[in-house]
Amino acid sequence: MLRIFSKHDINNFVNPRDGETKIGELVQSVSNIEELKNSSAKYVILGVPEDIGVKMNYGNAGAQTAFIPALKSFLNTQQNQFINGQDVVILGYLDYADEVSKFDGFDREKGDLLVKAIDQKLSSIIKTIIEAGKTPIVIGGGHNNAYGNLKGLSEAKNQSINVINLDAHTDLRKLEERHSGNGFSYALEHNYLDKYFMFGLHENYTPQYIFDFIHSNTNIDYNTYEELEVYKSVPFENELQRAKTFIEEKPFGIEIDLDCIQHFPSSAMTPSGFSPQQARRFVYELSKLKNNSYIHICEGAPAVMKDDIANGQVGKFISYLISDFIKSNNIK
Repeated sequence: MLRIFSKHDINNFVNPRDGETKIGELVQSVSNIEELKNSSAKYVILGVPEDIGVKMNYGNAGAQTAFIPALKSFLNTQQNQFINGQDVVILGYLDYADEVSKFDGFDREKGDLLVKAIDQKLSSIIKTIIEAGKTPIVIGGGHNNAYGNLKGLSEAKNQSINVINLDAHTDLRKLEERHSGNGFSYALEHNYLDKYFMFGLHENYTPQYIFDFIHSNTNIDYNTYEELEVYKSVPFENELQRAKTFIEEKPFGIEIDLDCIQHFPSSAMTPSGFSPQQARRFVYELSKLKNNSYIHICEGAPAVMKDDIANGQVGKFISYLISDFIKSNNIK
């Protein structure tokens, strides 16, 4: 179910300060999703705080805990010459709290049904946002929600679309029960996805059958983290340009899986990964392209740290990515 935030709900997250204006004091709200078409805002923030797909993929629970810290941090950033809160609608979030709290990852049949239900609801909302002329900013939640984003964008544009994924993993696992490891597999299978570029795969965590599948498909391309940062055989900036060229001709989505960032609290936290600055650079560069159609930031899981400080750090970093995305879009 979509829980829509009222202006009162939003204000509860904002900490005003004399002489300053916070973004949250100026963001827009709607009473129902159909009102989006009448809004002057360019961007719509939507939360999908669930970890059912992550548990189905044998990952660590906690991805449902990132949305509220991220939203609170973003709403309390400064309104200034670089960003305008009036450009943003805070729509709300998909509420699966009861299902998340009761779900046992070993119940494969129930998990499959739940993830597919989320797929259907999310894709419908994404389609509505895009048809209203807005750009979705989706905060997860698990990476299973990539499928709903891609389906919604494809249906709104009435064509197969492209995507770029900053991720340690391909999420091209087998077409079995729906989970966070096969969202792109299903998007390809159902012809929602045309070209797919994976940026920074970890060689140690990509099965050979997936590499074989990639190499047999000219519409899928990738680089590895090891090529970029260990072997130094390909420069980061050159690969950014190659990736942009690969996906920029069609409407495309930007997928950011936070498990690719070193020591970042996530469902598959890694001791070896990209820096926060590299992730921000990636978002900024891809967002400048005119066919960029959404961003999805997922798998952040402050709960895995069992530390209150992690909530603030995860929220603050996601907030940076949101503002980088908006600022870059504004100079297209």
